[in-house]
Amino acid sequence: MSGEHDGRVALVTGASRGIGRGAAIELARQGAAVTVHGAELGEAEEVARSIVEAGGRAIAVAGPIQQAATSERAVAATLEAFGRLDTLVTSAGIQRYGDAVSTPEETWDEVFDVNAKGVYLAAHAALPHIRQSRNGSVIIVASVQATASQANVVAYTASKGALLSLARAMAIDEAAYGVRVNSVSPGSVDTPMLRTSAAEWSDGTPEGIERTIATWGTAHALGRVATIEELGAVISFLASPRASFVTGADIRVDGGLLARVAAALPEK
Repeated sequence: MSGEHDGRVALVTGASRGIGRGAAIELARQGAAVTVHGAELGEAEEVARSIVEAGGRAIAVAGPIQQAATSERAVAATLEAFGRLDTLVTSAGIQRYGDAVSTPEETWDEVFDVNAKGVYLAAHAALPHIRQSRNGSVIIVASVQATASQANVVAYTASKGALLSLARAMAIDEAAYGVRVNSVSPGSVDTPMLRTSAAEWSDGTPEGIERTIATWGTAHALGRVATIEELGAVISFLASPRASFVTGADIRVDGGLLARVAAALPEK
């Protein structure tokens, strides 16, 4: 594999599934050596193996992202295997349903520990080494729900909103070291998380899940949900030299979801 990330090294958290998987595969396709993090080692190893079999370089690490030791171990393994670290992509995340009354305190803490604290811990461990790159990049996977929320996802929405603020703050702090920090806000993406939600809000059959996902897709101006490959392409661009003057930005990859207002013109 060869491309605009030749000679560079990336650590992708939450890379065993969904958007993180798409990012890891695209970065590797463009020449980066990739450390694939996942909650479960077997899933992370499967992604790393697919990269290696395609001619790339990759290793797998696993562990709960909300524990500091996981990011410390991932960074150490990256440096041991590849000798440097240029790019961090944080994609590990969970979603739980509930409003401010029905969401238990332990659920709130669980969501924030993974979605927000997990990003901080990964950055805390990785940035001292990314700074040495002098051309490093951090891409934080947030959500359109950081900007506009659906009902009954109060913890998830709040945690993703925190990531937009974190990305801006880090962009200011890291600019002196030549490190760019941006966030990506996807709309609906065909991931295991989305399919789990679709199963919960449908009859649970394969047909019902597909119908629900298709219905959710109609809320987007493009009329469908995104693929992980489409998100991976945007993340790869933000990590590349082509985005050398992009920092502190939130890039919506939402198929026009937030471009449309709810009000509609009456039928003629």
